[in-house]
Amino acid sequence: MSKVLTALLLVLCTLSAMAQRTQLIKGNIIDKESKTPVIGAIVTVTDIQPAKGGVTDEQGNFLINDIPVGKHTINITSIGYQPLVISGVLVTSAKEVVLPLEMEESSIKMGDVVVKHRKDHVNEMAMVSAKTFDVQETERYAGSRSDPARMASNFAGVQGADDSRNDIIIRGNSPQGLLWRLEDIDIPNPNHFAIPGTSGGPVSMLNNKTLGNSDFLTGAFPAEYGNSTAGVFDLKMRNGNNERYEYTAQLGFLGTELAAEGPISKKHGSSFLITYRYSTLQLFQGLNIKIGTSSVPNYQDAAFKFNFPIGKKSNLALFGVGGLSKIDLIVSNLKERPEELYGESDRDQYFYSNTGFGGVSFSHIINSTTYTKIVVAQSANEIGAHHDKVFRDANYLVDSIKSVLDYTFGTNSTVAHWYINKKLSAKQTIKAGIINNYYNVNYVDSSRQYPVTRQDWQQRLNYQGGTDLVQAYIQYKYRPNDALTFIGGLHAQYLTHNQSKSLEPRVAAKWRASDADVVTFAYGLHSQMQPLYMYFSHLPAAPATAMHNYDVGFTKSHHLVAGYDHSFSNVLRVRTEVYYQYLFNIPIEIKSGSSYSGLDQGSSFSRVFPDTLQNKGTGYNYGLELTIEKSFSKGFYIMATGSVFDSKAKGNDGVLRNTDYNSHFAVNVLGGYEHKLGKYSTMLAGGKITYAGGKLYSPPDVAASNTKNDYVIIESQRNTLKFPDYFRADIKLGVRLNAKKYTHEIALDLVNVLGTKNLLSLTYSSDLAAQGQYPFIKQYQLGFLPLFYYRIDFGNGKHR
Repeated sequence: MSKVLTALLLVLCTLSAMAQRTQLIKGNIIDKESKTPVIGAIVTVTDIQPAKGGVTDEQGNFLINDIPVGKHTINITSIGYQPLVISGVLVTSAKEVVLPLEMEESSIKMGDVVVKHRKDHVNEMAMVSAKTFDVQETERYAGSRSDPARMASNFAGVQGADDSRNDIIIRGNSPQGLLWRLEDIDIPNPNHFAIPGTSGGPVSMLNNKTLGNSDFLTGAFPAEYGNSTAGVFDLKMRNGNNERYEYTAQLGFLGTELAAEGPISKKHGSSFLITYRYSTLQLFQGLNIKIGTSSVPNYQDAAFKFNFPIGKKSNLALFGVGGLSKIDLIVSNLKERPEELYGESDRDQYFYSNTGFGGVSFSHIINSTTYTKIVVAQSANEIGAHHDKVFRDANYLVDSIKSVLDYTFGTNSTVAHWYINKKLSAKQTIKAGIINNYYNVNYVDSSRQYPVTRQDWQQRLNYQGGTDLVQAYIQYKYRPNDALTFIGGLHAQYLTHNQSKSLEPRVAAKWRASDADVVTFAYGLHSQMQPLYMYFSHLPAAPATAMHNYDVGFTKSHHLVAGYDHSFSNVLRVRTEVYYQYLFNIPIEIKSGSSYSGLDQGSSFSRVFPDTLQNKGTGYNYGLELTIEKSFSKGFYIMATGSVFDSKAKGNDGVLRNTDYNSHFAVNVLGGYEHKLGKYSTMLAGGKITYAGGKLYSPPDVAASNTKNDYVIIESQRNTLKFPDYFRADIKLGVRLNAKKYTHEIALDLVNVLGTKNLLSLTYSSDLAAQGQYPFIKQYQLGFLPLFYYRIDFGNGKHR
């Protein structure tokens, strides 16, 4: 295989050296708050000699021709607006660079001094704990697997020490507290092989090639975001190129991908963007590479966006994302015990997860200071599983097979979000909106696995019906000058089926003390509904209509954050934040002596069916975060992030103890280097080291576990034990080759290149118990995992 790759590289390098390679940069610049065009802005590519630039027209459009391939820095200035500096803009020979940009109007008069400004986040109301990322970042970082969620684990305050899933654990919170939003609507878990009640999974459905600049918020977020106590992933889909047809084809171990974009009508500026991916993990089987399971997962996903400008003031867009996933984890045909990362080794498991969401958005500029937008969308999600328990003798031969679990969870949601934004002046902006999520569910869950000798089926869930989550918000931004910004807001939400309600104040402030120093502060009250299936479940001995947790209220959390940011230059900065979160109204069991807390769920491959709950639990998270970042310039970038924190919760036993996610610290050091291999070819290299506290776990009650045939903890000792600390090193190597009309990229992502054995969990084995042995097995995370891909970009049609 290495000889084939070498030969291919030689051929591509030869092709890439045959002609001059340049590309155009174009885009559109609008006012950040009114969304009206910024006319006369000067856009300059500063790192080429001589510098080249362009000026925006009456629609805010600009065009710069003949920019050499490579990465460049762009400066944008306009009278009355704060300047923008954008570094690391990738220019290739195959695709035009399209930059949709927003500028913030200066609150001081033209003759006064303006402050240099970096584009830190898309949402102008987010003052703290906000990070903007783009498609390049999801591909740049070693070990991220082009997954936005895994990319986010590199940021300060986010833990990513589970190789089996991409759960986003923020500041010690349950990943269940994360809100996913796409194109201004709340969406279901956008991951393949998703489990009800979780927000992560093994493989993302989101194709990074469809994403534009998006925000990731980790605390005290603005009033427009609700139903979340941990963080927000606010994703935007980019528009396709409206002047030229462009294509991407990619072959890799994780999937074969196709993408296309281009104009629908060049005259009217409409465009399309479509992607499709199909899993190719069966390649691993042929190469004898372990992926955590002996079975081959099957999945496919697609995404689209059609964008239609209507005149000069309106825009209509259609968008959608969908994915199908299925896996059969068969152990009955095995002759020896497997080392499975996914699934349980004592049963055959048949699992599927299908999710789709799509919608239509309409935006309209009412006048030069006011715009409005409405989005209506529909989502559908169905998850199902069937388990057959495999009984074996002392020689590991199959004795019998018995069906023990069957469930189907269907959730349909109709979502509408309308808002209006009014720029009162250069100093004041107000935004208000309404969000409505109507959920229609069909849930069935039955089990006869506890104990495995049980013959009758115990039903835990059998419900068809609906509920409605209604949200409203208003937020106000005031900038007395360019150095000071204040934001205040109010968010309200109401859940119809049990009348849960919440009124949540949000405030934030930013002080730019100098050109280099920024101080921030924010407070917010946040609340979140419970996983839908928990409201409608019932105890096995009770009828389906006796839903014992139907009236459980919202989980709530006070967030308090303060931050400091110092910029040494346009490319080097250090940022630190300190935070405290007090969580209350946490669901805990009414059962005496129970240590259960709702803060401990949301990151496993199993659903949780607690006993009767009450909103009397409490908890807290506090910590300190540090980020040192040198953005891409002079051929390299470096980022180091670290956090130390404490996360505690109290159950009905009254004991304040560690939550499942209290690993106490997490450190990431990553960087990348690009070196030209001639005029039009570039070597890509990157690396990442992750070091984090070991996962907490509870000692098992051996006798109770053997009686139930499942892992039963010693309640009084929940989360008192810890696995060894987590360590992983990743390396990414590749080459980008710019031919005349094509761009080729070949890369190898070496995940866990040192093959470090990190412990994942302790699981119960009924087979070992039947043989009189200690019935618990250590499960390890992924070993060395090489991920290869080859991508080709190309286009047709003349450049403007």
